[in-house]
Amino acid sequence: MRRQSIVQFIRDNMKGYVGAERAELIEPIAEEIMKTGVKEKDAYHVASAIYAGCEYFISTDIRLLKYKSDRIKLVTPIEFVTETEGEE
Repeated sequence: MRRQSIVQFIRDNMKGYVGAERAELIEPIAEEIMKTGVKEKDAYHVASAIYAGCEYFISTDIRLLKYKSDRIKLVTPIEFVTETEGEE
């Protein structure tokens, strides 16, 4: 019951966290990501990063790191440091 309440809260308020004015742009991206098996919350995080034009999405979530996209690169913190070391 507690988990259902949390999930319902997230569904009801997701647009508020993303920003209502951007929700219509981010939601289709998140829906596309969720079709690959990524959980809703994670999909919205990645979709927001894509919308913001981020080159990298840093995570330690092994399941999320399996998601592959040509629009953003999902990496671990160590991979990020290794790949960007020396860039300026």
